[in-house]
Amino acid sequence: MPDPLRIFVTGASRGLGLEFTRQFAARGDRVFAGVREPNVAKDLQRLAHEHKDRVSIVGLDVGDAHSIAAAHKAVAAHVDGLDLLINNAGVYAARVDRTGQPAEKLGDLQFDAALHVLRTNAVAPLIIAQQFLDLLSRGRSAKLVNITSGYGSVSGNTGGFPYYYAASKAALNMFMRSFAADAWSRGVTTIVMNPGWVRTDMGTSAAPLAPEESVGGMIKVIDRLTPKDNNRFLNHQGKEEPW
Repeated sequence: MPDPLRIFVTGASRGLGLEFTRQFAARGDRVFAGVREPNVAKDLQRLAHEHKDRVSIVGLDVGDAHSIAAAHKAVAAHVDGLDLLINNAGVYAARVDRTGQPAEKLGDLQFDAALHVLRTNAVAPLIIAQQFLDLLSRGRSAKLVNITSGYGSVSGNTGGFPYYYAASKAALNMFMRSFAADAWSRGVTTIVMNPGWVRTDMGTSAAPLAPEESVGGMIKVIDRLTPKDNNRFLNHQGKEEPW
């Protein structure tokens, strides 16, 4: 049996992040689960109780540099390296309408709302990757996986993409193409990954994919990654996505 992976997952209180934590812990990996409010993350608390030796909850506000540094310190107190970091935390919109869709519309676009989404979805993952690069560089064939979206495809946007969210994911993709070139020399393989349209709070109940299916597929893809996959944009089935 291979050695358990040492993994840090952001946005682990619900949705894809919680499911990543559940599936990795179930197979025996060591998971550090980053969440903004650990005291109210009841599902994650139950999971950590079931896997006391495998799941550790780490406080993490991805929009705050001091919180990111504190999370790094907390993880480094337990392990001297990370084999996988999953940048999963994100927001769909600064505010949504009654149907759960982003409320921004042409004519009502605002600086603060746009910058909030960009800060959370694009800049925060970059700062987290920078902060944790030392641990990743000491990992075993370390991988950085950034959860993006089909909305992040510039060539795929023929109209109708949500302004802030799509721009934030395109920015994430660009940030990580730059980061991948730098991290390559440190032995870290970096990709961005589209999980598909998933039935989460963000994806809504109309989505065709269950979290278990999406995450299960992504884990299979992640397990197969090699350094030759550096700088790729893949979906949950391992297929190439258009930039």
